[in-house]
Amino acid sequence: MDKKLKRSRNQIIAGVCAGFADYIGWDVTLVRAIYALLSILSVGFPGVILYIILWLIMPLEGDEI
Repeated sequence: MDKKLKRSRNQIIAGVCAGFADYIGWDVTLVRAIYALLSILSVGFPGVILYIILWLIMPLEGDEI
């Protein structure tokens, strides 16, 4: 399996949730809803920090490393 975790070009903000959904084979709307719910339940701050970190370290789909 040569599947790599990358940000998707199907993006609302940075494509992190869409890239993760593509990686695990789930619907992007479901992943976004779960992420939003978990972020709200954790008072938002950890979810925002995690998203920013993933935005910085995940390569964009189609970009070569």
